[in-house]
Amino acid sequence: MNQTLPQNQSRYRMVSYDEASPEVQTIYDDTKKTLQLPFVLNWFKCQGDNATLLKGNWSKLKNTLMEGEVPNVLKQLIIYNVSKERGCNYCSHAHGIFADSMSSMISEDEGFKATQHINSPSMPVSYRTAVKIVTKAALNHSDISDEDFNSLEKAGFTKREIQELMAQADLVNMLNTIADVSGIKIDNELLETPE
Repeated sequence: MNQTLPQNQSRYRMVSYDEASPEVQTIYDDTKKTLQLPFVLNWFKCQGDNATLLKGNWSKLKNTLMEGEVPNVLKQLIIYNVSKERGCNYCSHAHGIFADSMSSMISEDEGFKATQHINSPSMPVSYRTAVKIVTKAALNHSDISDEDFNSLEKAGFTKREIQELMAQADLVNMLNTIADVSGIKIDNELLETPE
């Protein structure tokens, strides 16, 4: 039995801003402000029928991804890499765009795109180490060892930062699960993002 959806369909009702309840509109407004986007991402719209769920998931995403001591560009690269490895097209595309938009925080070289240099010598060793180990944690968490934690410390991360990095493994699993089970497609606004 074919379980794929038509190109423009989601398994959950996509709730636009205008259709949303006042409580959901408040959350939508916060997502736009925090993520510095002029539109609401499909990832949020597919949860717009359930304010309680949306509020909890947004709170987790906001606090884990947007707050803390680890640079956001590194967190975006981790989510991009895990999503790509797992085959979550929505999250790999969206977080790849977000990571690439912050590439100048890593290198001032013209045309440098973080996602294209994720394993190259032009990427800081600490970033490469974090991406590798947190990807392992997200995909095979039982394989994480004390040696992995020691490697992160040797790369210059504090214990607090390591805890924050490992939280990205949990976050990306939530992001990928919701994106994949809902069947959402990449936002038209993101597809129009210039290269």
